[in-house]
Amino acid sequence: MESQEENEMSFLEHLEELRWRIVKAVIAILVFAVVMWFFKEWLIQNLFIAMTKPDFVSFRFMCDYLNICIGEIPIKFQSNKVGSQFSYALLMSFVGGFIVAFPFVFYQLWAFVKPGLRANEKSVVNGITFFVTILFLLGVVFGYIVVAPLCIQFFGGFSLANEFENIWMIGSFMSLIISSVIFTGLLFLLPVIVYILTKIGILTPEFLRKYRKHSIVGVLILSALITPPDFISQVIVSIPIIILYEIGILISARVEKNRLKRERV
Repeated sequence: MESQEENEMSFLEHLEELRWRIVKAVIAILVFAVVMWFFKEWLIQNLFIAMTKPDFVSFRFMCDYLNICIGEIPIKFQSNKVGSQFSYALLMSFVGGFIVAFPFVFYQLWAFVKPGLRANEKSVVNGITFFVTILFLLGVVFGYIVVAPLCIQFFGGFSLANEFENIWMIGSFMSLIISSVIFTGLLFLLPVIVYILTKIGILTPEFLRKYRKHSIVGVLILSALITPPDFISQVIVSIPIIILYEIGILISARVEKNRLKRERV
């Protein structure tokens, strides 16, 4: 009976710790979201609307180094729902707050999970907060600099006839950019996932090499889904994903090599 009460208290304390870590993570997101809110007009102009201008950093690079120059993207924006501008200003603030606070948020979740792992499991994911943060932020930057501008440029310049205008809803425009950024941020976590799965014995480098061609086809299909339907955009997006896959193979091979070395000792 006493043992059962101790287990129950331990479980309740566990839930209490989880609750406080979630509270800390939410507070961090809210703090950065409030900061974003006060700079919402600057952010909208310089991070979102700027993506429709030919002097946007991605388009300047394409023009200077790839000789692919674009003009002003013929897009107009409208808001036809009460409160939609306010709602998407909130969304932008919270997403921005989450991205900036991501290292702290992930650390809180990891600090909750880590004590429950065995010693060998902890060694598997040593330094995971640093690597997850770096890869996620690299993915966010790639999504913002490459994926989102390509989508905006293609769909903004596409028209069935001269009589048709591209008048986009604010929500549609912002959702396209935000989803591109978050999706690629998560996609860039592939090497960490490969490392963990190899460490626990689910993946092997031989498996990854065997299905390399299948993976490349899958990457091309994935690129076609998240980018405009033109070959150049798909290739630009596919290259870093394929590189990440190859890095995953190297990581998996190193993990396997170290495991075999330990078994021989």
